Amino acid sequence: MRRIVVLAGGIGGARFLRGLKQAAPDAEITVIGNTGDDIHLFGLKVCPDLDTVMYTLGGGIHEEQGWGRAGESFAVKEELAAYGVGPEWFRLGDRDFATHIVRTQMLGAGYPLSAVTEALCERWQPGVRLLPMSDDRVETHVVVEDEDGGRRAVHFQEYWVRHRAALPAHAVVPVGAEQAKPAPGVLEAIAEADVILFPPSNPVVSVGTILAVPGIREAVAEAGVPVVGLSPLIGGAPVRGMADKVLAAVGVESTAAAVALHYGSGLIDGWLVDGADAGEVAAVEEAGIRCRAVPLLMTDVDATAAMAAAALELAEEVRA
Repeated sequence: MRRIVVLAGGIGGARFLRGLKQAAPDAEITVIGNTGDDIHLFGLKVCPDLDTVMYTLGGGIHEEQGWGRAGESFAVKEELAAYGVGPEWFRLGDRDFATHIVRTQMLGAGYPLSAVTEALCERWQPGVRLLPMSDDRVETHVVVEDEDGGRRAVHFQEYWVRHRAALPAHAVVPVGAEQAKPAPGVLEAIAEADVILFPPSNPVVSVGTILAVPGIREAVAEAGVPVVGLSPLIGGAPVRGMADKVLAAVGVESTAAAVALHYGSGLIDGWLVDGADAGEVAAVEEAGIRCRAVPLLMTDVDATAAMAAAALELAEEVRA
């Protein structure tokens, strides 16, 4: 059985995984999920990226949004607002609240996040093994510039959800990552993998945060198996999200080739770009990374499965 490891963020990673499951139905897929987006709200531990993967693969996601639960209501949020309890800018639905309550209770009882995630997945049956990157607390913060020119650090969720990435970003800091350890099973899954994939997730605040946990980048680089990534940019712009904004904050151009070089030939062996960026293939290959241009719009599951199949084919080219 082919063992595939995927480093995944939220919406893009989750939708890619749905296509990967169709493209490789017999594979054993382990997902290492980003927890840098995690935030504590209303006394609860919220893990947006883990939940988005779990809901998407388990059939409970709000398809149009790509996040949150289908058939959601917001009675609890409205009651909290009536009491003047915020933040107003982060919408948690009633069904979603239940997940966070269960998670927080289990964490309070002493279970690590990895065990809690496994327990939550018992309900959703995502068809993959979902591991948080770490059981330790890591939070991505963004150094932003206010209208008066002053700078301050805000949680990534505030930067993205509240400000819609409209404030200039000067740095992205995964707070706590340097002291964190990979969650149980993470390094073992990487070492035993046949293929490692970077989906079209944000290279800075999703895949980049996972790689910031000591030991994970080294394990991927030393795995001795093909590592293939898919560009999150098409024509120099993200399909959704703010990858261009945070790439600028870390000094990387918003091009498919620049993202490949940001990861580097010491980490990835293959890179897929969209047909719109076919002109960048040569620059990537000159850096020692095999590169192919294929359609990268995840318009539906079939199109996404074709992307995943192309990534696996490129992995086999690298292996050969």
